[in-house]
Amino acid sequence: MGKFPIADKALLKTWICKKCKARNSPNAEKCRKCDYRNLRPKRAKKKDVKTSK
Repeated sequence: MGKFPIADKALLKTWICKKCKARNSPNAEKCRKCDYRNLRPKRAKKKDVKTSK
């Protein structure tokens, strides 16, 4: 993802609310903004592969 692998690992530990898309702490059981209980782990971004013709 980025230049700093330690920071990337810390970012991927966060949970994202499926309702309001807020970032939550790694030990969250519900969203900090809307109290929704359906959270998902943050996805890693894939690098774009440029194809040359």
